[in-house]
Amino acid sequence: MTTFPIYVAGRFIEGHDLLEVINPYTGRAFASTWRAGTEHLEESIAAAIAVTEEMKNMPSYQRSAILQEIAAGIEDNAAEFSEVLAMEAGKPVRYATGEVLRAMQVFRVAAEECKRLPGEYLSLDWTPAGTGKEGWVKHFPVGPVAAIAPFNFPLNLAVHKIAPAIATGCPVVLKPATSTPLSTLLLARLIDQTDLPKGAVSILPLDRTTGNLMVTDERFKLLTFTGSPEVGWEMKRKAGKKKVVLELGGNAGLIITPTADLQAAVPKAVAGSFAYSGQVCIHTQRIMVHRSVFGAFADAFTRQTLMLQQGDPLDPETEISVMIDQGNAIRVEEWVAEAVAGGAEVLCGGVRRGTFFEPTVLTGTRNHMKVCALEVFGPVVTLEPYDTFEEAVAIVNHSRYGLQAGVFTQNIREMDYAFNHLEVGGVIINDVPTFRVDHMPYGGVKESGLGREGVKYAMLDMLEPRLLVK
Repeated sequence: MTTFPIYVAGRFIEGHDLLEVINPYTGRAFASTWRAGTEHLEESIAAAIAVTEEMKNMPSYQRSAILQEIAAGIEDNAAEFSEVLAMEAGKPVRYATGEVLRAMQVFRVAAEECKRLPGEYLSLDWTPAGTGKEGWVKHFPVGPVAAIAPFNFPLNLAVHKIAPAIATGCPVVLKPATSTPLSTLLLARLIDQTDLPKGAVSILPLDRTTGNLMVTDERFKLLTFTGSPEVGWEMKRKAGKKKVVLELGGNAGLIITPTADLQAAVPKAVAGSFAYSGQVCIHTQRIMVHRSVFGAFADAFTRQTLMLQQGDPLDPETEISVMIDQGNAIRVEEWVAEAVAGGAEVLCGGVRRGTFFEPTVLTGTRNHMKVCALEVFGPVVTLEPYDTFEEAVAIVNHSRYGLQAGVFTQNIREMDYAFNHLEVGGVIINDVPTFRVDHMPYGGVKESGLGREGVKYAMLDMLEPRLLVK
């Protein structure tokens, strides 16, 4: 069983508390690392502060070269990254490989974006007081960044914090999820081989109590967190004066209109609903279908759901596998049982076997049920009819969340209405809300988050504008 050292201030070291990493599919440990302690966190923060000035003054060509070097390293080691990711997260290797390639792309985008940091010239003579004055706005790195990443995309969502930090010249300390720390520790090997100053990046698996010190420590100038809304908003409350970026959850809605191309919509909707067992922030959870096409869509959707290949995440044919742990699978089982007890009908699925929960389609649900009102974060989707497009939009908006929404339509008026009235961070036309490419602005409103990710947009949060007048 391989043991991965932790990465503290540019050093690979062992800790005091061994952390076994469990393969959710087998239920057995396949590798281990170490839980970092408070002394490791303190060393990482001190090192980050020590290299802050060097990082700030690093020329963009050098940052770009480092980012490209890391991207090339990911590409050269993609198979190893994919296997480790599939085993630690229980993620089908077809999706794990996609995540690795996306992480590579994030570094390549950051390598380009670091060459075009924002700046502005201002003429100040708009009023008599500004006569003879000129202004320049330059953006400077905020300083050390505290980054906390989740289990579901343990590599790519960590990279969405690390790459922008390097691109802007901010040292970063990353806390990966303790259930899925290995892919980021693999990444540390690549980072360590570059010309980044030691201490620019630290990767520390921490328990919740020690991780909370990252939230409250005033030496960090920005906290960026991806995870549940309950945890994220509590972190914001405790974060003090530092900037905070939150990428939280949702219960994404998808609208299928009478003009939708069902042959295109159904397979995309199935993938958006059940990829990685629905453990995706923009998992397609609530599907509203116009009554005139509800029967045809429901039949095709259920039929294709039943055809999903179940099995070992390491099997290239597997499309759906286990959830991250049995506790979450039991929670999903309880939520489905609650919906059925309240009158919902199970069109397919609804059965748990250990950490595996069958892809499940429900209809006849009500807005107050957990499977509608909350974030399932599991392989469950609700399918309900609607009569008017405005009604469907209102149903999507009837949520505490607002991350992304999808609309299948050929009607321009409906496209415009959706864009102007859906209370979400992103509206995806003729695709599912699960769509994301890594340079687009990504984030939500209401309880779904604060700020935006996507490389350029994350970089903007890691920069502070400064005005020069002369």
